[in-house]
Amino acid sequence: MDTHDLKQKYGIIGNNPLLERAVDIARQVAPTDLNVVINGESGTGKEVFPQIIHYLSSRKHGPYIAVNCGAIPEGTIDSELFGHEKGSFTGATEARKGYFEVANGGTIFLDEVGELPLATQARLLRVLEAGEYIKVGSSKVQKTDVRVVAASNINFHQALEKGKFRADLYYRLNTVPVYLPPLRERKEDIHLLFRKFANDFAAKYKMPVVKLTGDAEQVLVNYFWPGNIRQLKNITEQISIIERTKEINADVLLKYLPQYSSSNVPSVITAHESSAFNSNDRDLIFKVVRDMKGELIELKKVVYDLMSATGKVAPGSIEDMHLLNRMYPGEIDSSGGLKIHPSVIQNNPNAQTIEVEETLSLQDKEIDMIRKALRKHKGKRKYAAKELGISERTLYRKINEYQIEE
Repeated sequence: MDTHDLKQKYGIIGNNPLLERAVDIARQVAPTDLNVVINGESGTGKEVFPQIIHYLSSRKHGPYIAVNCGAIPEGTIDSELFGHEKGSFTGATEARKGYFEVANGGTIFLDEVGELPLATQARLLRVLEAGEYIKVGSSKVQKTDVRVVAASNINFHQALEKGKFRADLYYRLNTVPVYLPPLRERKEDIHLLFRKFANDFAAKYKMPVVKLTGDAEQVLVNYFWPGNIRQLKNITEQISIIERTKEINADVLLKYLPQYSSSNVPSVITAHESSAFNSNDRDLIFKVVRDMKGELIELKKVVYDLMSATGKVAPGSIEDMHLLNRMYPGEIDSSGGLKIHPSVIQNNPNAQTIEVEETLSLQDKEIDMIRKALRKHKGKRKYAAKELGISERTLYRKINEYQIEE
């Protein structure tokens, strides 16, 4: 079965290259018995891929069990996964089989595996290494033959650094990684998904299909979609049921889009803003802006010291510093630079006018920061990207975009 047929069979909509690659990797790894980790944000459709892997494998006639690790209380997770003996804890009135015993010969999908407690992670590692486990309250080692497919929306590297996830377990699980892109990286698929959901809900509720005007399409495509496909589906259903007019413009659509706030960034990026803007760009821009603010403070301090030396203000005077701030307001000029133009000090007609000009355009600052990071790490992009707080892919794009010579 090729990638196109798989997408049709499992209702996967979209033509984004990253999505196509994820489906293709799942198809190729399925006949093997390798462990797979599916990485992706919440709502990206991770639950479909373990099914693809299971039903294209030699285990397709065996059991398939999906377990949401984040939904099981920490006190009972070991019992749920590995079973328990009668009387092993209060309330254990009879012996119970765990998921690894029930799924013997088949596939177990551990969703939100990053939520597992460290003690349970140690038990899971033993299953992956030796196919062995011990029930809660027992001393007898039991065998199981289970293929594990795991999924998580956590950043594993951060979890490893903080000691919240075992490194040995991560490398055992992550034999083959599958990455599912968020909707904001699949802009070409967003309207396709909306139309599919709109048609489905029109048939379900026996009503006309909602359609978007051009400006509404632009808003839809440029929204951040923190909840990804799940959020898009829910909003499409709300619009289909609530709106009497079936042609939806931007103003109507915006009523249904919650204002997503991450470091006070607006969720809707308007049509005139760059379509390439993403969370990595945002992080880099914030870093630039923070540095600009620091430089502006330093610049004002230099001017203040200079004026103190010439007797224009009293050294160390808080009131004079406030006066300086009023005298030297920051102004953004048409080129995007920031110029500081002091005015004449009130009641002092002989005061000198000092003009300090500093180019602080975002693009220039970005280029400068990227060059500094590359020089610091001797051209190693992986470490430069980490220093800048952006992904390596975004760094590659910006190097090409600004034609930065390394």
